[in-house]
Amino acid sequence: MRKLYFLVPGTDGKFACGGLWAELKTLELAKQVCSADVVTYRQRESDKLFLDDLLQQQNLDDVIFVISWGFDVPKLSTKLTSCHVVYHAHTAGYGFSLPASIPIITVSRNTMGYWGQKSPNSLIYYLPNQIADEFHNYQQERDIDVLVLARKSSEYLIKQLVPELQKQCNLFVVNSYVDDVPRLFNRAKIYLYDSAEYWAQRGVSEGFGLQPLEALACGCQVFSSVNGGLSDYLDPGFNAYKIAAYSQEFDIQRILKVLNNWQPLILPETMLTEYRAPSIISKLQLILDEINIFFDSNTNYIHSINDLTPVRVAQLKLKSTVSKITKKYFPK
Repeated sequence: MRKLYFLVPGTDGKFACGGLWAELKTLELAKQVCSADVVTYRQRESDKLFLDDLLQQQNLDDVIFVISWGFDVPKLSTKLTSCHVVYHAHTAGYGFSLPASIPIITVSRNTMGYWGQKSPNSLIYYLPNQIADEFHNYQQERDIDVLVLARKSSEYLIKQLVPELQKQCNLFVVNSYVDDVPRLFNRAKIYLYDSAEYWAQRGVSEGFGLQPLEALACGCQVFSSVNGGLSDYLDPGFNAYKIAAYSQEFDIQRILKVLNNWQPLILPETMLTEYRAPSIISKLQLILDEINIFFDSNTNYIHSINDLTPVRVAQLKLKSTVSKITKKYFPK
């Protein structure tokens, strides 16, 4: 089993974000399967390995570089052409393509579908992000009627829905870092999340959407958008409610109805099992076994499957058009 090097631009300061924490969580889970370490490539840090230093080594056949930072992936994949590379795909829609020699591990089925279309000749796997065991229902009294975490929230949610709800219930908006998110979710009856606008501005997708699932695990009733990776697990009308549904008045009506008849959401534990550490570690073991076999053997193979490039798609469309014309005007 080759050692894994998880590449991140840095681990603090301007690089601190949800995507970084999710990547570092995966690194810790990977350590249960094989040797793994974090490597920075933009910011040198005294206690971390640095990519340019590693690349000075003569033989890197016994390591796999895991790249994940979407905007940096094209440059990194080129820089690491002679190395074994895996793309850990969170958010979809950046627009770049990858050679079939780079296996892709996706954090959501939504992202897996994107790469299944974008890179059909690659090895592609699904490995969800982890929901820590701390996210569960503490069975305690809840003093927050409606909870909103401002980051990623739409203008509609913050500027229209929140002010109106504040007139009718105890609504709490969080604008800063929270140390104990599980406890915060266990204080709330309803959690509102609306990220479609945020991701539309950036031109990419919601990669996974941890917070709504964490809130569900804590027993919150969740009103959320269902864009991107959220569509993996949110089932409006069954385990959640779709927010921004036609009108502000309709949203308020539904939210207050749930609040006035509030009961904690009880999810089947089977729904959360695939997001807990034991399941992820088990899947990662199988995935890494296959990827290591692939890297052991791929130098002996000739890549004989035509890539689905824009040129090839155009050629296939032309062939299809010619075939239809031929059948219509020159039938046998």
